[in-house]
Amino acid sequence: MSQRLDLHEFQQRLAERLLVAQQGERGKSLLEIGSGTADLPGGRHWLVDPAQSGEIAPLPALIPVPLTQPWFAGIANIRGTLFSVVDFAAWRGGQATPRTAQSRLLLIGAHDGSHSALLVERALGLRTLDQLQAIDPGPAPEKISAGAPEAVHSRQSAGDGRVAQSAMLAWRKAYLAAGDGGMRWTYLDIPALLAAPSYLDIAI
Repeated sequence: MSQRLDLHEFQQRLAERLLVAQQGERGKSLLEIGSGTADLPGGRHWLVDPAQSGEIAPLPALIPVPLTQPWFAGIANIRGTLFSVVDFAAWRGGQATPRTAQSRLLLIGAHDGSHSALLVERALGLRTLDQLQAIDPGPAPEKISAGAPEAVHSRQSAGDGRVAQSAMLAWRKAYLAAGDGGMRWTYLDIPALLAAPSYLDIAI
């Protein structure tokens, strides 16, 4: 019971801090999420602007949709509004996100009317931009799976079998690190992600 209360209190505090961030601190605080593994494009640790990311919702039961890509997790009913759910890790070419009590939906399409959501492993709280610095990631150990939707779309667009990584990964806005140079995050550009040609290309 105490663990359940602690989780509820954490979610309430996070919601309150997100509200403050959206109202007056949009340029100073970013939401931290975990998704996928370190070798996927952008890695495992992500930051998103609360003003762009919309609401964070617990994972409800998802309605499967036939004849869709494996990374399309299904349809979620959030208070009577249907959201199409993309598994963020699987979309980048990784394994499907485990569906646990800590899994979350990021309702990134709530503001623009697209009603799209990202399935992520967990939401970890807020990071203050003042405590972070932009970095050059250098040679990235991450790789793009040949089966990832962006890789397939780029090959089809180029017509020569090459993967245009710079265009493909435009939704990675920046790389950020803590002042001590230890922990690193990728700053997710939500509008660029929603504009990616393959993002809602869910049909097989």
